[in-house]
Amino acid sequence: MLRTQRLVLRPWRDEDLDPFAAMSADADVMRHLLPLNRTGAAAWIERQQAHEREHGFCFWAVEIPGVLPLAGAVGLYTVAPPMPCAPAVEIGWRLARDAWGRGYAGEAARASLDFGFARGIPEIVAFTRPANARSWRLMERLGMTRDPADDFEHPRLPPGDPMRPHILYRLSSRRWRMGHWPSAAGATPAAGV
Repeated sequence: MLRTQRLVLRPWRDEDLDPFAAMSADADVMRHLLPLNRTGAAAWIERQQAHEREHGFCFWAVEIPGVLPLAGAVGLYTVAPPMPCAPAVEIGWRLARDAWGRGYAGEAARASLDFGFARGIPEIVAFTRPANARSWRLMERLGMTRDPADDFEHPRLPPGDPMRPHILYRLSSRRWRMGHWPSAAGATPAAGV
C-alpha cells in the first residue's frame, strides 16, 4: 500500500468490483482502451491480485479517502511477449470521470515510479494510442521520453484495427534520480511495507 498527500494506492477488495465495472463500461473512460463487461472487469481485478502476489506490485486500486472509495487504478505491471517492448515493467493509469482534472493520475504515477525505482527496476515504460493526448502528456510531465522508432502495432489487436497503433515512452531509474522529477507529494509506503 502506498500513500500520497491525497491518495491511497492499495490492494483490490471485493467491494471494488461494482465501481470498477461501472468505470470500465464508461465510454469516456474507455475511449482509448477496450471496454470491459462485468465479467471482464472481475477477471482484470483477479489478474492484478495474482500479479501483486507474484511480483509485489500491480495496477493498484486508487482510493481518495473520504471522497471516493475507488477512483481508478494506477501502478506497475510486467510486460511479456508478444509485446515488442517486453520484457519490461509498465506504468499505467485509468481513473473514473469523477477523478479527472485534479492531478490524481500524476500524483499516483509519481508514487508508483518512486516505488518501482526504489526496488531496483532499471527502466519503466508506458504506452498508449497516439490519440490519447492526455495520457502521453502525463508521460512527458513524468520525464518519460519517446523515440518514434519504438512505436509499435499492438500485437493483440487485429491488423487494421484503429486501436492497434501505439506510441512508447521510457524512463530510466537514472533519469528519474538525475532529473529531480517531482516525487508524489508526501508519498510513503504504508506501515508494515
